[in-house]
Amino acid sequence: MNHYIRYIFIFCSVFSLSVACSNVFSSEQIRTTSQSQANGIANQLTTKLDNNTLNLWWDKGYNPEEDEALKKLVKKWEEKTGKKVQIKFYTLDKRSEKPQRFLQGGDVPDIFMSFKAESTLNPSLAWQGQLVDVTDIIEPFKETYDPDALETAYYYNKVAEKSSYYAVPIHRAALHIYYWKDLLEKTGRTDADIPQEWDAFWQFWLDVSQDLKTKYQQDIYPIGLPMSSEAGDTYQAFEHILEAYNVEIVDSEGNLLIDNPTVRQGIINALDWYTKFYLQGYTPKDAVDWNNAANNHQFLNRQILTTTNATLSIPAALRNDPDVYRNKLGIVELPNKPNGEPMNHIFLVEQAVIFNNSANPELAKDFLSYIMQSEVINTFLKESGRHSPAHKSAYKDPYWTNPEDPHTSEVTKTLTESKIRSIYPSNSPAYSIVLKENIWGRSLERILLNNVTPEQAADEAITRIQEIFAEWNKG
Repeated sequence: MNHYIRYIFIFCSVFSLSVACSNVFSSEQIRTTSQSQANGIANQLTTKLDNNTLNLWWDKGYNPEEDEALKKLVKKWEEKTGKKVQIKFYTLDKRSEKPQRFLQGGDVPDIFMSFKAESTLNPSLAWQGQLVDVTDIIEPFKETYDPDALETAYYYNKVAEKSSYYAVPIHRAALHIYYWKDLLEKTGRTDADIPQEWDAFWQFWLDVSQDLKTKYQQDIYPIGLPMSSEAGDTYQAFEHILEAYNVEIVDSEGNLLIDNPTVRQGIINALDWYTKFYLQGYTPKDAVDWNNAANNHQFLNRQILTTTNATLSIPAALRNDPDVYRNKLGIVELPNKPNGEPMNHIFLVEQAVIFNNSANPELAKDFLSYIMQSEVINTFLKESGRHSPAHKSAYKDPYWTNPEDPHTSEVTKTLTESKIRSIYPSNSPAYSIVLKENIWGRSLERILLNNVTPEQAADEAITRIQEIFAEWNKG
């Protein structure tokens, strides 16, 4: 009998593992699917779980602590409610074929959580009437939220002909430059020497890299800018360059401004500026092939001196080495714009959504209401270590402003004291398709791999963006 029980246990374990693995999918792949596929995400799929089990899909963390923090949170909710949660983590690898299996058939989650979905997926899903209105669970916590973060979840539903909250902001992030502080000091420079003027800032890192090469025979790429159409990091970085050059693509009312000759010239200037680092050999040649994790890996392996990152994933990977974390890794905001004005930082908000045909919408709302409690969300974010709060109430905790933690406190300073704005899909859901297709990454690749001019690449991008907005307005 004991052998029989053992065999049953082994069979159940293997079956559970195979089910979990077969449902892992890539949000990066979703961004490259057609709009018609995105439209059918909720309608084509059916759930197979019972009414006491919450089906939760969450993007897999860069570090183990992220996944463990979620599992710990889920366990507490299960103990509190007596309900069960099935967690399915998914990766950001575009090359994975698993997203295709997801789109072809399977079970739809009750809650879908994805970093970057607020800019590439959620606005269009809300527009198409695919998401549950979550105003009833937002309202009790409305005053605890940062107003700018909360605004990103306020979408227009064309089917219902109304604007409302169709997503729950969980946490947010802002782009920073990470650099190797110990290598900087090796050349006789300090943090205080980093310029705030635009051109001087970028030249500074070229000079540091050159000194490392000539004086210490240490060859390291100075600039780690992503150049691929695969990485969402690419459009995040390039959107900041457009902002630096005061290029406004969409206004606050969602109107497309790309017909303006000044906007066209600004795009050309930004493309030309961005690609020169690669063409002049200051950025690794494989940057055109990077996925979202590649710049992290090359930076942590000390192959590049600086890189951009919109989360705390790089310092989070080094938390177990206090000396490297505090003394060797540096973080700095983007410099002032070329015209001398302070940079307007673009923040990102990770959101959770509930699909209309979720099997357990009320259970999903209960879970999200639990997460939104100040103590719960604050503990979760501190334990996961990668993201910053979307709730302003969390910043009462000195953890977020502690100067002994140079990285967390610097990001907090940016989000609470610097000029910030949300990414364009908050103004226009059509722009989510622009980012989903990674138009800017494709433009960079056209210049770097196909030898087209910045003018040609800009015109191609403008044409495609106009088509997207025209198609959207027809729909």
